[in-house]
Amino acid sequence: MQEQIINTTTVNLSQDNLEISAYLALPQASGSYPGVVVLQEIFGINAHIRAVTERIAKQGYVAIAPALFQRQAPGFATGYTPEDIEIGRKYAWTQTQASELLNDIQSALDYLKTLPQVKLNSFGCIGFCFGGHVAYLAATLPDIKATASFYGAGIPTRTPGGGAPSLTLTPEIKGTIYAFFGMEDASIPRQQVDQIVAELEKYQISHRVFRYDGSDHGFFCDHRASYNPKAAADAWEQVKQLFSSVLKD
Repeated sequence: MQEQIINTTTVNLSQDNLEISAYLALPQASGSYPGVVVLQEIFGINAHIRAVTERIAKQGYVAIAPALFQRQAPGFATGYTPEDIEIGRKYAWTQTQASELLNDIQSALDYLKTLPQVKLNSFGCIGFCFGGHVAYLAATLPDIKATASFYGAGIPTRTPGGGAPSLTLTPEIKGTIYAFFGMEDASIPRQQVDQIVAELEKYQISHRVFRYDGSDHGFFCDHRASYNPKAAADAWEQVKQLFSSVLKD
């Protein structure tokens, strides 16, 4: 498929008394396109997340990346130093709430529904790292038909802001979910991957789980030392297949 020429911009999503910044990428050509919400790592809407958002739009989707740390640090975007990791983890796990994150994602979906280029009832999401965990939560939203969750740590053990682990929400997943894990990822023990698979199978959720030997956390991100080109290329082909088969058919 020939890649689309795209336009990009920053928009604001209105939610109660809060304006949430979001990065939007959409095909330039007129048409009707499915929508995809892109969920950030702990590093904010940085160059990598913007690049992923653009990459998805070039495949024929309207892609939007809401700033999940808008309440904690408006405009936050950083790199991958130990100091960056420390502050990002603080924002992600001690200062966000699962309910607020879901509201933010729904706000992004509601915004997409207002765009004339967006095909209604055809929405997906993709998330990485912290966003991979949040994508598992987002898969429970009625609008989400296809979810790609990359190395979401802690799904069987916790949820943002505290409470029952996100894995307990598995029965509420409505559509298809693909999950991607590096087998050298110390933050996601193999046992936890097995737990996720077991729950998806138990509740007969449409799913595929991909395990990449020799790959560490962040293997999809070419801005990180853990980038694994072979695993990233295969995962991207799987994501394209997921979104094409579920959202475009």
